[in-house]
Amino acid sequence: MSASTAASDAVIHPTAVIDPSAVIGERVSIGAYSVIGADVQIGAGTVVGPHVVIEGPTRIGCDNRISQFASLGGPPQDKKFAGERTELVIGDRNLIREFVTVNRGTGDGGHVTRIGNDNWLLAYVHVAHDCQVGNNVVFSNYSALAGHVEIGDWTIMSGYSGVHQFCKVGAHAFIGMGCLVGSDVPPFVMMANEQHGRPRGINSEGLKRRGFDAPRISAIKRAYRTLYMAGLSQAEAREQLVAQAKDSDDVRAMLEFLDRSERALAR
Repeated sequence: MSASTAASDAVIHPTAVIDPSAVIGERVSIGAYSVIGADVQIGAGTVVGPHVVIEGPTRIGCDNRISQFASLGGPPQDKKFAGERTELVIGDRNLIREFVTVNRGTGDGGHVTRIGNDNWLLAYVHVAHDCQVGNNVVFSNYSALAGHVEIGDWTIMSGYSGVHQFCKVGAHAFIGMGCLVGSDVPPFVMMANEQHGRPRGINSEGLKRRGFDAPRISAIKRAYRTLYMAGLSQAEAREQLVAQAKDSDDVRAMLEFLDRSERALAR
């Protein structure tokens, strides 16, 4: 390891292997037998446990906690990948637990896998190539994303749940235990495991915990009933949501999600 690659106050175990091109920030700690590859940047205050492998190009922000045996920045598991330069970008204050795997992007998928800030990735979580993950998301044990998935802020994925490639999951959604998502999930919606995931109301308890007041939650419930319980086609439901969105930013967010959706909507 070249002395110029690491801040003077970084704490690096003597058995760690760090490529000379890696950039290690202030107050970074790297545990025993970890391997930090070429073209990796690790921001200030991040703690990397023992036996972690981080391959580049990867940029990791500040104050993250990365547990033992995590594997970050590995090449995408995509047969079309031909070695083009792609990267993994991780924000700040994320908790990444044991045996988590996060792959870099692909050349035809945007080149970047991105994870935002303040997320929890618990043991054995997998995030595939080109995924875009927001902030304050919880991935429970053994949950997984296939390639090109988008996950909105404050989403919770329960244990053993999974999202099919190219699907979008809106902010504040809740994916139930063992639920397999094969279509786009609008914001605020709660999915249950019934062979394939199906909408089962809104994530009202989560919204209350995040400070949503009763009028906001009522507006979201009304929008959910319009979309899922009124017997309307998606086009007809959208027309009613347009009117409801005039008085609710949250309904407007649902409407914007529907307009961005490129796959079938979860029904």
